[in-house]
Amino acid sequence: MTQLCIIPCGKKKIWDKYPDASSTKAKNAYIGIFHHLCQQYVQKYFDKWIIISGKHGILLPDDIVPENYDVTFRPNDPNVISLQKLQMQIKNKDLEYFSDIVVLTGKKYRPIINSSFAHATSIQYPLLGTKGIGGDMQHLLKKSITNNIPLHKRKED
Repeated sequence: MTQLCIIPCGKKKIWDKYPDASSTKAKNAYIGIFHHLCQQYVQKYFDKWIIISGKHGILLPDDIVPENYDVTFRPNDPNVISLQKLQMQIKNKDLEYFSDIVVLTGKKYRPIINSSFAHATSIQYPLLGTKGIGGDMQHLLKKSITNNIPLHKRKED
């Protein structure tokens, strides 16, 4: 099976720019620079990708995000999706068959991803060790996209 890439949602959403916007597909809901670069990366290197959200959990690109929200993976936040719900979404969306996962997030997502995708034999975090969304992560993504050199280890089917 091909690799699955997970990208983070993002604080800046379509409703921040267009407050009267209605519900929208996940691939159009997040409008920040980092999220946009992540989408460019996954569209270049992956057939299958998802967005992870603290509120909605696992979002396929065409899943609907109903409205604006501000929830991130914070410990003990009652608004954060539970691990059990994430695992159920993985099963319901037929993602449990992916054993090779690539994650374009920072370290705060690592515990939730590792727990949610415990079945995976490989989880790569090619952006770990960089200095944050605003700088190094964006630079690495831009360079990879421009030079056509992936940051992750590619596996052939």
